[in-house]
Amino acid sequence: MTAPHPPLRSYGRLKSRTIKPRQAALMDTLLPAIRAPLSPFEPRALAPDAAEVWLEIGFGGGEHLAAQAAKRPDILFIGAEPFQNGVASALRHIDEAGLKNVRVHDGDARELLARLPDASLERVFILFPDPWPKARHHKRRLLQAETAVELARVLKPGGRLRFASDWADYVDWSLERLIATPGFAWIAEAAADWRTPPVDHITTRYEEKRLGDCAPVFLDFLRVT
Repeated sequence: MTAPHPPLRSYGRLKSRTIKPRQAALMDTLLPAIRAPLSPFEPRALAPDAAEVWLEIGFGGGEHLAAQAAKRPDILFIGAEPFQNGVASALRHIDEAGLKNVRVHDGDARELLARLPDASLERVFILFPDPWPKARHHKRRLLQAETAVELARVLKPGGRLRFASDWADYVDWSLERLIATPGFAWIAEAAADWRTPPVDHITTRYEEKRLGDCAPVFLDFLRVT
């Protein structure tokens, strides 16, 4: 029997410049201590006293992840990011802030999603993922129909998904797939709801670069029964 092919990579390079010595040391010491399990697991077992569990997919340099975790020490944050320089940067933020409520998966987020049980998360963030703008590369985008189904599976009823992008085509692509996914309801009522950053949003340096072709768009979805 032929083994199934792994999904196409939804991210680019795994490493760019040489990781700074301090961050490299954290990769050897801190990361093993806070790495998410490599087998199916119940998130609440990692932090039994946590009020909720939130996941950020593709946390980049970790600014948003660390800032949210600092604001809400009562919540367990899980971050997934395959780019090693980004993981190293996030570890620096986590270490400097002394955060104890963050766990990291330094790999493909889809591997992590597959390990999570049904209805195990209260919130998911997908902020400014790689847009793969060329049409022939759209199949590499993270937010495919099957990924949307997985996101609906791991979110609890009443949970929320936030997707943000500054590429108009990717916004349209994602909106189409999320609206078509059973269990998701778009909660926007007016244009300001997607054009204005949500009150709990934390702007990162990457977002401020405005590398896309439109102003940032924020899509918030509710997990319904």
